[in-house]
Amino acid sequence: MNFPLTLPDISLWLAVTAIILLITSELLYSSTAYTSKIQLDRNLLRMIAMGCGFGFMLTVLMRFANL
Repeated sequence: MNFPLTLPDISLWLAVTAIILLITSELLYSSTAYTSKIQLDRNLLRMIAMGCGFGFMLTVLMRFANL
């Protein structure tokens, strides 16, 4: 059974996810009106976004290593 996603697909997915999570965490940090209504751990959200970003960088390095 073949894995349906290739390395560029995973890299793109990680990059888009990291960007969305970073934008969301920055919007939550900057707006004080919405932060009281939304019950999210902003630090955890930012750490998950950074983890996705590091995963993206790892996939980019793996692509360069295959050249």
